[in-house]
Amino acid sequence: MTLFESSNPHYQFNKKTLKYERVKRSWWYHLRSFFGFVLLSALFGVGFFFLYLYTFQSPEEKRLAEENEAIATQYKLLSRQLDEALDVMQNIRERDDNFYRVMLEADSIPSSLRTGNYDATARYAQWEDLRTSQIVRSTTQKMDILERMLYVQSNSFDELVDLSKKSEDRLKHIPAIMPVLNKDLKRTASGYGRRVDPIYKTVRFHKGMDFSAPTGTEIFVTADGVITSIGWKQGYGNCIFVDHGYGYVTVYGHISKFVKGMKKGTKVVRGDVIAYVGSTGKSTGPHLHYEVRYKGVHQNPQNYYYLDLSPEEYDQMVLLSANNAKTFD
Repeated sequence: MTLFESSNPHYQFNKKTLKYERVKRSWWYHLRSFFGFVLLSALFGVGFFFLYLYTFQSPEEKRLAEENEAIATQYKLLSRQLDEALDVMQNIRERDDNFYRVMLEADSIPSSLRTGNYDATARYAQWEDLRTSQIVRSTTQKMDILERMLYVQSNSFDELVDLSKKSEDRLKHIPAIMPVLNKDLKRTASGYGRRVDPIYKTVRFHKGMDFSAPTGTEIFVTADGVITSIGWKQGYGNCIFVDHGYGYVTVYGHISKFVKGMKKGTKVVRGDVIAYVGSTGKSTGPHLHYEVRYKGVHQNPQNYYYLDLSPEEYDQMVLLSANNAKTFD
């Protein structure tokens, strides 16, 4: 038996002789088989190595992955907090443009100047190769926008302070308090905007704000002015119109009775009691319907309580006044 002969010989059927004949294999065949086996084993080994490499993490890789996950979670939390801060800044911005600047006859600040345009810049390209690039880019962009809004708003307030010092008389004639005592905000019923009419059950535009209060609750005039109309008016019931000058008029509706001595031409000062809450006219319950008009255009009254409300109370009142279920007229 030679070196490459097997102890288990192989046989092959010969069709010519009709016999099984022993197959003799050369040393080259055995050598080729050996190296084929070695090569196949090596390929399997390399395959299993890379499979292990990409399937299982080393302790260092596992630690880095956990750190990356923690950082991504922190960025998501920060992103939500920035969203809340941007919402607050948006409310401040709206009051600044739609009330303070209107009141002081100052030009509004363009949106592009307040927030800037960071989408077209390459300032965030450095994070594009990160696995968490999207959340990092989004959060950083929100931070940049908030920082810019704070800077612009701070400059705006400085400008408004200077203007207000020059407009002291004007400020006395601009509505700035709530028309009923409402320190806990529980009397805030329905706000300005589209509401379901409680009588006709159709969607209509509510041009003022309703304050629910017991009949006989005192009603205060919200700025210095002159009574231009007092008495019954269709839809409003007993009501009072006060002209404050500078383009401002306030309306107080569904009154039960007027304070003695109040008549057309009476001069009033902010905080004076002019009437009492009732349910006259088109009304489903005792409440005050209050409107603010500027140059003949109805305004959202919630922007005219800056002497009564802190920013936190203002936000709470906005939520309460959005309740459609408490419309009274």
